[in-house]
Amino acid sequence: MGVVEPQLCRIALESRGESTDGLTAETQGHINSAGCEGMATTVTAAHHSICRHLWDSMHAAQKPKSKLTFVTLDKESNVGMLWRRAEFLRICSKEVLAEKAQDIEMTIPVKKSHETRYNLDPGSFFVNRFWGRRPDGVAINEALKIVYI
Repeated sequence: MGVVEPQLCRIALESRGESTDGLTAETQGHINSAGCEGMATTVTAAHHSICRHLWDSMHAAQKPKSKLTFVTLDKESNVGMLWRRAEFLRICSKEVLAEKAQDIEMTIPVKKSHETRYNLDPGSFFVNRFWGRRPDGVAINEALKIVYI
């Protein structure tokens, strides 16, 4: 079986006037990932639909005595907005979370599309990227002081 030319990515990149140099082979795994330029929107929409169904199902199956509160059932919110809420601040301060998040964020490569922003302020780039993240779902257990993202 020969290598399949990356047509989906090529078409998407060309439509935006971007370079098509160095495209990877169009494997099944590549096409099913949000990394495939031609399928990113479709794959992301499917991902969100599945996550929303999962969170709704977990909420519906929740026992009455459960201390778990599903925070983002009706809408998404970025981490920065969530940590303005009192129940999150009672579990962990923004400062402590930012310090831990930066350690993790620094292990995640900077996307090519974010390089300019990174180069302007490398010191705050990683923390700002974390505060802007929009998790698929968030639940909180104040009794145990746990946030599930």
